[in-house]
Amino acid sequence: MKKCSTVPLSRLADDPYLDPFRDSLMQRQSAAQATLEKCVAASGSLVEFASGHEYYGLHRTDAGWVFREWAPNATELFLVGEFTDWHEQDAFRLTRLNAHGDWEIRLAASQIQAGAHYRLKMRWDGGEADRIPAYARRVVQDQNTHIFSAQVWVPEPYQWQHAFVADRDVPLYIYEAHVGMALEVTRVGTYTEFREQVLPRIVNAGYNAIQLMAIMEHPYYGSFGYQVGSFFAPSSRFGTPEELKMLIDAAHAQGLAVIMDLVHSHAVRNEVEGLGRFDGTTYQYFHEGDRGEHPAWNSRCFDYARSEVLHFLLSNCRYWLEEFHFDGFRFDGITSMLYINHGLGVNFSSYDMYFNDGVDEEAVTYLTLANTLIHTLRPDALTIAEDMSGMPALGASASEGGCGFDYRLAMGLPDMWFKLVRTVSDEHWSMDHIWHELVNRRSDERVVCYVESHDQALVGDKTMIFELLDAAMYDHMHIEESTLAVERGVALHKMLRLATLATAGHGYLTFMGNEFGHPEWIDFPREGNDWSCHHARRQWSLLDNPDLRYGQLGAWDRASVTLARSQGIPNGGQPEQRWVQSEDKVLAFERCGLIFIFNFHPTQSHVDYRIELCAGQYRLCLCSDDLEFGGHARVQPDQLYLTQAPKQDSERQPFVQVYLPSRTVLVLQRSE
Repeated sequence: MKKCSTVPLSRLADDPYLDPFRDSLMQRQSAAQATLEKCVAASGSLVEFASGHEYYGLHRTDAGWVFREWAPNATELFLVGEFTDWHEQDAFRLTRLNAHGDWEIRLAASQIQAGAHYRLKMRWDGGEADRIPAYARRVVQDQNTHIFSAQVWVPEPYQWQHAFVADRDVPLYIYEAHVGMALEVTRVGTYTEFREQVLPRIVNAGYNAIQLMAIMEHPYYGSFGYQVGSFFAPSSRFGTPEELKMLIDAAHAQGLAVIMDLVHSHAVRNEVEGLGRFDGTTYQYFHEGDRGEHPAWNSRCFDYARSEVLHFLLSNCRYWLEEFHFDGFRFDGITSMLYINHGLGVNFSSYDMYFNDGVDEEAVTYLTLANTLIHTLRPDALTIAEDMSGMPALGASASEGGCGFDYRLAMGLPDMWFKLVRTVSDEHWSMDHIWHELVNRRSDERVVCYVESHDQALVGDKTMIFELLDAAMYDHMHIEESTLAVERGVALHKMLRLATLATAGHGYLTFMGNEFGHPEWIDFPREGNDWSCHHARRQWSLLDNPDLRYGQLGAWDRASVTLARSQGIPNGGQPEQRWVQSEDKVLAFERCGLIFIFNFHPTQSHVDYRIELCAGQYRLCLCSDDLEFGGHARVQPDQLYLTQAPKQDSERQPFVQVYLPSRTVLVLQRSE
């Protein structure tokens, strides 16, 4: 087998700061290659290695049922459930197969009934407890006792109606969504309701991909899906596995890629409903001791050096791709995976911090193998890394010492926007600073840019519109009412989004509802709010009400996305700066034949403002000051701008003269 370490690091050659760390990158190549070879030696291929879900768990066979579990520390296992009246029975005792810790039981078809609830009764030296099987594909919660159990689930095979191949050459416009909080009613929504009521809104808004959160079963709803208990079970809160498949199938019919929020960075510490102390030990799936405890998330940290953990997690990737036809994954929280200290309280200010003993190299290897597996199974699949540390080479291939991600989230952009809005008055905003942050990214990686995701809206924080408007949002959003706070907030909300979209690296993201300025924050039902869903829903009626400004913000977002998609933004080359002037608060740049001119000044409109452009005629194709977008119609729609020849030697290029109202963005398109 050819060694990856013999391949040059070509895509990273443009980064001179990586030169001192070439050996470290080559070592990562070698480590990933060595682990890959072990997986292949054990199973014949990486794909076959990632087939644990086909062996473990409960399966229906021609002869009846077979159930297997990996529990090396266990001394005795029973299947218990409604078919045993929840008591141990010798007929349901598992047999240990080998020293590795595999257990098995084979049963007649009549001994287990479809729909029955069950668990494992596990014993080890010094203890015993009930456990939900690690590979359970259906886990449900009793509405009276609130106890979770696995459920026997053997429906007819789902008949997929719509084949789908993700187009990797088309820019991503990602609509991040949570099925449970997608309805306006104060209860948990379902897969079916999302398919019927929310999918049409996403299509109408112009997005071409959905990123679904909280799909993997999690015992606590308020964890937003990030404290996973059962990795192979789609959350039953939202419906059945078949209803999830129908949702994905319907999305594919509309041309939408469906990306899953994959949580392999940690696991819930629960013992019955999760993998914590599964076989009586704390180190079966996780690191032993303090390293196995996440100090900030109160969760368990996987030991990526163990082949059984690689087997479990890689099988999980394959399962969701093949069984549910997901088109890729957003890998959550990988900063926590990449560093032994989880990146907590660290300012990543030098490359030394990416190549030292504090890096979890086994986690790097796992991420590399995961991307290799995913792209082997589905060459069109999309993988996105959520990393706030800036680790180089995440988007480079394994042959270049990288992890092979297709995209990285540009997590610094929302930080920049929110810091500006919170700490710097408008008249002191630096256009040079904004421009630098908008275009500052690695040339060897593709990034997904955004103003806000779900992270910025969690309880204790604010959405961007709430940050801009605060209390004025509650009483002054009627289209016939005008206050300084609302005028400012609505104008900036539009400008920040278009500036981010127009300069985005290769993808753009919004969180469900934020595109139209969804008010307030997200707070899931919990004891502290009397288990209310009031803040765990989306108020679509605000968008639909023609008397409120939310509809105008939604119309602006739709027009912006439509224009960008028509011109191939954000894949169409790099933005080219045309004018940056902090005193005037004007920022202008060109991309894909469009000229974007922003006037961030809070009070000053500019008359006959000169912007140097190539000679020709330009048409106004989008203006945030139009009435339909909540503006004041200070600019005549569809007007044409003719360049003027320079009249002095100091003027090097032709220019147009434009009227720039305060807090307005104009988009011009060259007209032949």
